[in-house]
Amino acid sequence: MNGASNVQLDRRDQDMREEVLAGLRRPIKQLPCKYLYDAYGSQLFDRICELDAYYPTRTELAIMQADVYEMTACMGTGCLLIEYGSGNSRKSRVLLDHLSAPAGYVPIDISREHLVRAVAELRTRYPRLRVSPVCADFTETIRLPRVQPVPRRKVVYFPGSTIGNFDPPQARSFLERIATVCGPGGGLLIGVDLDKDPAVLERAYNDEQGVTAAFNRNLLTHINQELEADFVPAWFEHHAFYNRALGRIEMHLVSRHDHVVQVDGEAIAFAKGEPIHTENSYKYTIQDFARLAASSGLGLRRTWTDADMLFSVHYLEAE
Repeated sequence: MNGASNVQLDRRDQDMREEVLAGLRRPIKQLPCKYLYDAYGSQLFDRICELDAYYPTRTELAIMQADVYEMTACMGTGCLLIEYGSGNSRKSRVLLDHLSAPAGYVPIDISREHLVRAVAELRTRYPRLRVSPVCADFTETIRLPRVQPVPRRKVVYFPGSTIGNFDPPQARSFLERIATVCGPGGGLLIGVDLDKDPAVLERAYNDEQGVTAAFNRNLLTHINQELEADFVPAWFEHHAFYNRALGRIEMHLVSRHDHVVQVDGEAIAFAKGEPIHTENSYKYTIQDFARLAASSGLGLRRTWTDADMLFSVHYLEAE
């Protein structure tokens, strides 16, 4: 069966207005990183994932391909696979090719256009798989579609080390919500970027081709389109660096000169050199992530890494 024919919608534009303006009113301006991912931003991120300097995607995919039999054995027969931030579903296809009689696949993504394209490809590739897409912000409570028959187990798939975008207390709360979604005995398969040489990290977020810079500035274009703002993206410089004290990569957009931006009728002043903090990406040791997961009601069952210990994939079980 092909499953539901339409994408389930679960977004409120008012949320974006309130979050963007609240962030821009702060003493140190900040914008939610989830708004990096409109249709064009998602395309740019796909390009980032192909860059030589950006190791996470190819390393995680290699781990998935090497250890997929062990991963799907943990997930078991008849599971419902729920992917948070599904994007083009490239990595999830590795799982879907090897899962035993999956009850269905629920890709969740904030970019509707990107989601629609990915789902069309999935339904062609897996004509008998029930695919039930949801356009939503996965950081909030999501209404999951009902699947019949009832799956034996729910497994959330959260690849790409997106967990690193959350501050540790937010990450704990987010993992607690996942444990609730999965229910006792349910699982979480998650990608986690590992702490490493800062030079390797900074190179990954400052590519010579300027794709990451375009991705970062596109956040302003997205706000212009949705909130009738008048940002000039070229007036902001991309800046990414490793904050050693906090163990995270930070991305910023730095104003090139003094100017004022209108956002939904509100004037926002920028001084030359003033940053907008657009994204964090925390890096973990395996031990630190296991402790974080345990504090969230998720027990670590298996861990897979590459030979160079650049990246890790973990299977956790809700307790």
